[in-house]
Amino acid sequence: MAAFDFDIGIIGGGAAGLTVASGSAQLGAKTLLIEKEKELGGDCLHFGCVPSKTLIKSAHVYHQMKHSSRYGLPAVELPPVDFRNISDRIRSVIGIIQEHDSAERFCRLGARVEFGDPRFSDEHTIRLNGSTFSAKRWVLATGSSAAAPPIEGLDNTPFITNREIFYLDRLPASMIILGGGPIGIEMAQAFQRLGTRVVVIELGEQILGKEDRDMAKGVEDVLKAEGVVFHLGTEVTAARDLGSEREVTLKHPDGSTSRLKADTLLLALRRANTNGMNLEGIGVDVGRFGIEVDDRLRTSQKHIYAAGDCNGGFQFTHAAGYEGGIVVSNAIFHLPRKTDYTYLPWCTYTDPELANIGMNETMATAKGIDYRVYTEEFRNNDRSLAEEERIGRIKLLLNEKEKPIGVQIFGPQAGVLISEWVAALNGNVKLSTLASAIHPYPTIGEINKKVVGNFFSPKIFSDKIKKGLKFFFSLKGRACEETECV
Repeated sequence: MAAFDFDIGIIGGGAAGLTVASGSAQLGAKTLLIEKEKELGGDCLHFGCVPSKTLIKSAHVYHQMKHSSRYGLPAVELPPVDFRNISDRIRSVIGIIQEHDSAERFCRLGARVEFGDPRFSDEHTIRLNGSTFSAKRWVLATGSSAAAPPIEGLDNTPFITNREIFYLDRLPASMIILGGGPIGIEMAQAFQRLGTRVVVIELGEQILGKEDRDMAKGVEDVLKAEGVVFHLGTEVTAARDLGSEREVTLKHPDGSTSRLKADTLLLALRRANTNGMNLEGIGVDVGRFGIEVDDRLRTSQKHIYAAGDCNGGFQFTHAAGYEGGIVVSNAIFHLPRKTDYTYLPWCTYTDPELANIGMNETMATAKGIDYRVYTEEFRNNDRSLAEEERIGRIKLLLNEKEKPIGVQIFGPQAGVLISEWVAALNGNVKLSTLASAIHPYPTIGEINKKVVGNFFSPKIFSDKIKKGLKFFFSLKGRACEETECV
């Protein structure tokens, strides 16, 4: 049997890599964790989830202050935003979380942490900073990064990505965002609220392309009302540096062209990080979207796993953490555990938020599944009205057996509200249980109970039921006719 330096080696210190490292080390495996950046935490901590949600909160508070009269409060005249203060707050939040993701903590757990750019010399060995390390098993958890599309002139045009946007020394006066996915849309609303004039350019016919069109349109309408300009079905054919401004040339759906200028150009597109490790040299297959894996997250080299964004799957931190757990089960416990994304939730953190679990209508239709939709509007929720949140709705999809197959929520606290459905769907909770469960009043969470009630109400209050009750218990029927109602 070959002797290796480590039982398991992990390349990438983001959500997936940290999950594997923590689990493996605590289970007694000799563990090596390698990160190319100066600190652990990955894009999520330093350039993604954490800074973006911190920024979004600042923009949300500023937006509420500007609209204080909606809540019966005096109108406030606010000074412009000093973006350096927001950046300082972002750094402060990251610093607190960084303590949990520190090299020292993982060393205490038993994992060795190294920093640098590793490269495989064979399928079990990497070269790093002039040294050689071998491992019986490897995990590729290299994440994803901003992608620059092949646009004429873009190479010579200054632009920013998620690595720079949270640490600007000033608030841009205007911004063009390439990409209408979650990153682009969240940043569009946040910067528009802070005072930037924002334009979003999306090649697809709708923003948030994985969402149902009606739900994505709800988000689009909110952002439009706040001042964001959209160009959908539009291709960027060229970019140019004008010194103090950036210019892009657009090709619209009707074939016409136009030019737009802004002082900041943001690329909100992503691609899997697969280069620089000599994967092709050791026989690891890389496809169009990332490293190819089976349902146990094994690559074409079965002792090498790929988890998180780098495998081209779901680009969510919680998905990466879940996949890290799958790897630990297979690589350390040697239990053949497969991935199951049936009830993977996700959320776009606009205001209102858009959260999902299971199938939406687009997915169900694509798979030929017969379904029925039940909805409930947030404007009918008492707490939502009290908080001046009147936009959005919940959609419950049931299959032909009247089993829930998916839920979408566009509304306040949608990311929190979807958690009840995470528990319900994963626990196979009956709809009747949800309908009869007592929810506190007044809470926005009552909308989950209400949408299930919309399914049961026609059944309970049907003419057949009323006739049966009248027959058996001599019920006398209506006490007031509609014509008598004042």
